[in-house]
Amino acid sequence: MNTRIRTALGLGIALALATGGASATNGYYMHGMGTKNKAQAGAGIADPQEVLILATNPAGIAFVPESIDAGLAIFSPMREYSTSASQAPGACFAPGQCLLTVGPNDIASQNEFFPIPHFAMNWALSDADFLATAFYARGGMNTKWEGGTVTYDPSFGMMPGATAQTFDGTFGDGTAGVDLMQGFLNLTYARKFSDQFSLGASAILAVQRFEARGVERFYPFTKTFVSTSTPTAPGEMPRNLSDNGHDMSYGYGASVGFQWNLNDMFSVAAGYTTKMSMSEFNDYSDLFAEHGDFDMPSTWQAGIAVRPNDDWTLMFDVQGISYSDAASVSNGIEGLTEGKCRFVSVEYCLGGNKGAGFGWEDMTVYKLGASWDYSDTWTWRAGFSTTDQPIPKDQMTFNILAPGVMEEHFTVGFTQKLDSGNEVNFSFMFAPNVKVKGPQNFDPTQSVTFEMTQVEAELSYSWKR
Repeated sequence: MNTRIRTALGLGIALALATGGASATNGYYMHGMGTKNKAQAGAGIADPQEVLILATNPAGIAFVPESIDAGLAIFSPMREYSTSASQAPGACFAPGQCLLTVGPNDIASQNEFFPIPHFAMNWALSDADFLATAFYARGGMNTKWEGGTVTYDPSFGMMPGATAQTFDGTFGDGTAGVDLMQGFLNLTYARKFSDQFSLGASAILAVQRFEARGVERFYPFTKTFVSTSTPTAPGEMPRNLSDNGHDMSYGYGASVGFQWNLNDMFSVAAGYTTKMSMSEFNDYSDLFAEHGDFDMPSTWQAGIAVRPNDDWTLMFDVQGISYSDAASVSNGIEGLTEGKCRFVSVEYCLGGNKGAGFGWEDMTVYKLGASWDYSDTWTWRAGFSTTDQPIPKDQMTFNILAPGVMEEHFTVGFTQKLDSGNEVNFSFMFAPNVKVKGPQNFDPTQSVTFEMTQVEAELSYSWKR
């Protein structure tokens, strides 16, 4: 391995490990992988142009020239939430659903700029065998809600004898929010069975870093508290719920895919990534379902590329994200608000096997992209993607922590080929404002409104070997 490759590899590892969590675009998945792909709104699985194609279709590396790619995105999600005034008389609405009135608040998240790096390189082992590796960040969410108030009804948590109190913070425990980072090490092999067809597979190691802040007052709804206490003998407070700093989780998964260039005009491709089986967040075992488990959902993507002439390529992709694979993300809040935690089974409590989560639904994303070879040195790109955001309107309260509500992405970008043969790539993404409004789960006379707008700019450099 020569000095340039060693230096680039070390830089890629350092960048990948230094990334912060933030990229909540399609839920908490990115709108594309790789600078060229992002400039096309994530379309282009059937038109592999960069090594990071391995993140969606490992077979694509068989059609990418030997390269070392490194890039950095600056991602900016602008988020805020507001709550209306309560009209409640101050009592439970149903067994176990006792009054927790948020505000009324109107707060913008303090975290708005995040670096997201990537590094990838590939090798042609022979005319038919290809190897690639990549370090990249994907997914994540980071919110920081400072200020606001919350008022608890005397019977909140089914604890008679308490008095109504108002506390500072979105959930009454000071600054609230979550910080999730996900990083990946991907090793990919692909084989060409002809000049038109390839198959590929990836082994993927994953790491997560998570922190929750400002949710300590939900302790009456944790499995630890309910299973060890009575209303007159509270027992030991759960220690693995909130404000425990960053905890780490490790796991693995795999992906497979194919690339088929039918002729000079048409190509088709598809890829599937398994669920990432992750270790538990032990420091947050009283927060997430299944005792702190936070597996990463499986995904799939399929697409077609059409080349009407030598200068233009048009692409259409469909992507699926299966949030239902992860109970901590897909479980609804009903276990708390309908009294199941208290009166049916502690497994419906926070931390239980059926514990409350964010209630996210599976997503299907539709992506259109185009590239135009304007000259021998310049290629221009553009794209558009659309989907339905994953948060149901009856799951608003917990999603204040992670309002991943984006639906549309508009993208542009370019590639400039230098005299050396190396490339400079740029992409820009704009996701217009999305507003979601629904009832506050612990006080349905209140409404909660999320709003988010996003922009991202990414620059990368590709060394051709």
